[in-house]
Amino acid sequence: MAFFTKKLGIDLGTANTLVFVPGKGVVLNEPSVVAVSEQDNKILAVGNDAKDMIGKTPDNIIAYRPMKDGVIADYRVTEAMLRYFINKALGSWSFFKPEVMVSVPAGVTSTERRAVIEATIKAGAKNAYVVKEPILAAIGAGISIQEAVGHMVVDIGGGTTDVAVISLGGIVACTSVKCAGNRLDASITDYIKKTYNLAIGDKTAEEIKIQIGSAVPVEEELTMTIKGRDFLTGLPRSVDIKTNEIVKAIGKELRDMIKAIKDVLQETPPELASDIIDNGIIMTGGSSQLRNLPELVFRRTGVKAVLANDPLYCVVKGTGIALDHLDTYKKTIIQKSK
Repeated sequence: MAFFTKKLGIDLGTANTLVFVPGKGVVLNEPSVVAVSEQDNKILAVGNDAKDMIGKTPDNIIAYRPMKDGVIADYRVTEAMLRYFINKALGSWSFFKPEVMVSVPAGVTSTERRAVIEATIKAGAKNAYVVKEPILAAIGAGISIQEAVGHMVVDIGGGTTDVAVISLGGIVACTSVKCAGNRLDASITDYIKKTYNLAIGDKTAEEIKIQIGSAVPVEEELTMTIKGRDFLTGLPRSVDIKTNEIVKAIGKELRDMIKAIKDVLQETPPELASDIIDNGIIMTGGSSQLRNLPELVFRRTGVKAVLANDPLYCVVKGTGIALDHLDTYKKTIIQKSK
């Protein structure tokens, strides 16, 4: 029956959840959002359908994110979300229980890790494995983590920034800060509120970050017209905003991220530190795609930083590779069978 053991890798993120099936690649990439009706607490929609509802729902429907800062904030809703993603990814195979590997931030407590395992088993997995995100990100970025060479991975997602130095298949030094893509969006919203007296939604803030945001000031600025609601008159209004304003708006959050990188570098044993100077820092995760972020890391730390290929997919690709080579990565995997 071994042939029928389906395997799934899930990158359970604060902003997006990705599902990987070995042999097929990434089969699903949807927002980690669930829409719940307030009266009977019923789950109405998950993923893309639920994200479309954010900010546009009537009072009796709440669209919310069950993952807060990379860990489970609402257990029941996370389980329902996992079940939805597992069933959607497996389709007609769903009567065979899959083996599922889920990524967790480097800084999770054992209780939080257990919660992920329990939710995955309850959602229909035969076996559940959890692996720390930086390790998966490194595997997915094509780093051979088993060698006695130090590699530094900075994984910046929606809820957390994970920084880790990996050598011999394990994490030597790491930190996880709850400052990532969502915080950048929030600081853009604040800035526009303070500077232009304009209220904008999360979606707009994210678009601004993606279209014109940058980590360091630029000479040729990009401009974007944003629409929102005026705080004083309550009426819709639009303003033009430029790149360097966004650089200023997100400065504090970027400083927090750089501090996390510096903290880990300071904890790194000297032998491994010299490897990192040679190999550079590998940046993964969706939010590491912010313009000029590697340049900012280089300016602040003196170590060259490189954006991995497909940064958004590194972690989930790592789950796929780790599932195929469970023996190789035994040391780093925490497993729970039914």
